[in-house]
Amino acid sequence: MAEVNINPNQKKRKGSAIFSKKSLKVDLTPMVDLGFILITFFVFTTTISEKKVMDIVNPNDADTSINDLLCESCVMTVLLDKDNKIWYYEGMEKDAVYKESTFEASGIRQLLVQKKKEVQQKFNDNRFILIIKPLEKSGFKNLVDIIDEAHINVVKRYYIDEPSDAEKERFK
Repeated sequence: MAEVNINPNQKKRKGSAIFSKKSLKVDLTPMVDLGFILITFFVFTTTISEKKVMDIVNPNDADTSINDLLCESCVMTVLLDKDNKIWYYEGMEKDAVYKESTFEASGIRQLLVQKKKEVQQKFNDNRFILIIKPLEKSGFKNLVDIIDEAHINVVKRYYIDEPSDAEKERFK
């Protein structure tokens, strides 16, 4: 609180009237308490930003009774390599003709749009499947980028898989 001190010894005479000098002392302790109360209030009332986590569905390998045959012409496999390179092939690995692409809009995005359109026209159904295989030297950013591309292009089915031994050997 503030208090006004009047010191009777400090009277000055000016003209015929007597003026006394008053000293003012302000106690800032309640202001510090108020500051901490406000900080506490704002900390507790603000919404804490939530972490955004990607949903990855892992298959149940225990159930071997499922015989899910893939449409070979519906599949595009993408191998992520170092220096933001993408190797891809259409169909199954035994018939693979590897081609190179990039993360640019004219690269992998255009390829996904074309392949999705081809499958849609051929089967009148959304059967397009994207298989993502990060190679040993690719970065985590590349994996996130290709998953983002799958979301941008509304790819309903995409899988993250390990490269086969032949693919690992080819792209060492």
